[in-house]
Amino acid sequence: MLTESLLLWDDLPGWLLAILWTLDIGIRVVMLGVVPGNRRPTTAMAWLLSIFFFPFVGLALFLLFGNFKLSQRRVQRQAEVNERVFEATRDLDLHDDDLDAPEWVQSAALLNRNLGAFPIQEGNRIEFITDARDSIRQMTEAIQGAEKYVNVQFYIVGEDPELTGPFLGALEDATTRGVKVRFLFDHLGTMRTDGYRKLVRRLRSGDIEWRRMLPVSPLKRRWRRPDLRNHRKILVIDGEVAYTGSQNLIEPGYKRASSHKIGREWIDLMARVKGPLVTALDVVFATDWSQETDENLIEHVNEGGVPTARGDITGQLVPSGPGFIAENNLRLFNTLMYSATEKLTITSPYFVPDDSMLYAITTAAQRGVEVELLVSKRGDQPLVHHAQQSYYLQLLRAGVKIYRYQEPYVLHTKCFTVDDDVAVFGSSNMDMRSFSLNLEVSVMLIGSRSVREIDRIQAEYKEKSTLLTLEDWQGRSRLKRYVDNVARLTSTLQ
Repeated sequence: MLTESLLLWDDLPGWLLAILWTLDIGIRVVMLGVVPGNRRPTTAMAWLLSIFFFPFVGLALFLLFGNFKLSQRRVQRQAEVNERVFEATRDLDLHDDDLDAPEWVQSAALLNRNLGAFPIQEGNRIEFITDARDSIRQMTEAIQGAEKYVNVQFYIVGEDPELTGPFLGALEDATTRGVKVRFLFDHLGTMRTDGYRKLVRRLRSGDIEWRRMLPVSPLKRRWRRPDLRNHRKILVIDGEVAYTGSQNLIEPGYKRASSHKIGREWIDLMARVKGPLVTALDVVFATDWSQETDENLIEHVNEGGVPTARGDITGQLVPSGPGFIAENNLRLFNTLMYSATEKLTITSPYFVPDDSMLYAITTAAQRGVEVELLVSKRGDQPLVHHAQQSYYLQLLRAGVKIYRYQEPYVLHTKCFTVDDDVAVFGSSNMDMRSFSLNLEVSVMLIGSRSVREIDRIQAEYKEKSTLLTLEDWQGRSRLKRYVDNVARLTSTLQ
């Protein structure tokens, strides 16, 4: 094939061949100084390798996928919202003496405040839901009691008669009662789902106000890197109760015939929230709504004031994504992991860390911290799963215990706990996509009660998992190792 390609080049006119060779070399030389700018060295090297092997194709892919930033308009709006929220909540910050937590937890809370605008707040009540069907049914019942407004935001939405059909029906019924219903879903995330056109027709025929998040519409001059996605999952009702976590608004088999055939379902963690964190989630929704509609909801979020204290849980909301500075979720996760002294338990469906997180986790294990990683034995995204597996050898050698959740299920929960002090859950995976490309939302909870609750859930996952040993992993074939390593290289192309 290569010989035939070279012969074709020999058949070209001399002047055209000279132009192609000049462009070929010019692309390589110019991109040497362009690609490394504001990128991780590993990411830059992966892009340069692709450009050096395939200059024209590599350049085209870089121009299409190389920019991981949102448009200047979106970034500016996010910055304005961050400043507005910071000023409005300045008096809500807890003083160090008021926060019953170790100094390193206070430091992490300050980091969040400086990078993400939301204060840490007391008086929350949180109930975790581990059954996907029960979660959607609970959200549907909550919508049925709405009196003022319902704000809905999910990465993936799929209509089915048993679960999400009644959910959408509850939204439609709410509009007939005079309730204001706003609905956001990610454009490409939902468009890939079976029945997308039917869903859009249903929304167009009703009174729900809805928008696609980060729409890709070249004819309307809406274009950006197409895999920049809004990955958040939020439901807020009347400013009094909210739901957030890892679950998409779709039945557990994701409407995939292949999944139903083998009994594959996605295992998720959602939380029902009451208290001040509800307002923070509402602000995140309002920010994303304003990005797609030019309507400013920030000033009208919970006009009656911050919800009164309803519980004894202290927490802090951490929105993240290209609209925030310096990959704030990654910085928080690393800070917490380096602070662990006894135990660190991580659950993530897509575990493709950058070097900083890999060092944080392996260093913790080498310091004597008991580190556990819970992942799926078989992932739903083969390329990502192979990239994930390329890290197992280094983790196992460092002393990390890796538990693989039973097939054919996909362990889709995203959470981790640090010692007996901090628990984090939400929509953010432990991968470079969630750190750099996706808009995510995470919740950091302070105190042993929250840690025990999430550890209990992770213990249930471990009961359905098998422990991977270093000996077994080293016994894999060279072909499998090769595939994992190639996939790992592609995962850095951001």
